Amino acid sequence: MDKTIVLSTHNKGKLAEFEGIASRLGFKIITRDEAGIPHEFDVVEDGTTFEENSYKKAYEVMKMCGLPTMADDSGLMVDALDGQPGVYSSRFGGVEGDSKRNYTKLLGMMEGLPLEERKAHFTTVITLIYPGGETIVAKGECHGHIATEPKGEKGFGYDPVFIPDGYTETFGIMGPEVKNLISHRARALEELERILEERENK
Repeated sequence: MDKTIVLSTHNKGKLAEFEGIASRLGFKIITRDEAGIPHEFDVVEDGTTFEENSYKKAYEVMKMCGLPTMADDSGLMVDALDGQPGVYSSRFGGVEGDSKRNYTKLLGMMEGLPLEERKAHFTTVITLIYPGGETIVAKGECHGHIATEPKGEKGFGYDPVFIPDGYTETFGIMGPEVKNLISHRARALEELERILEERENK
């Protein structure tokens, strides 16, 4: 089975993470550029759910390149903030993709909360769309809690303030060797691989 898939993202951190996980699972990721998508082409993420945004990003790029295309929409959901920042995670601080502003705002909103009230989880929804219209959706979650201050410079996004369950360090400290085994994105890709294998064996 050909597992060559276009990844619909401009995010270099996300691309590196996907490539690291995908190679372990037997996928070959090619970039939008390699698929011939103009760099200036962008998809407006105006959905209200991770599912809506991931579908739109995959579908619009697939239409342009005619190749199997995968997109994810991911976010951090904090229990004490009623699921915020959620689908607005990448622009929570007011500027798209400004990680420091995003997690600084988050820490400010959670200031003074005890450990038991700092529970949170990352969610990833991956949509894979084939040129014929077949669509596969996979979801992954990683549960943990929000640290009281940022630690570590590895990864991207909220990694410096998220400590996964069973660990004492943030994703920002532990780096990709561990994160790529336990992250929401890793679990979503593993679920996608399981669905694809079932599909092949039917």
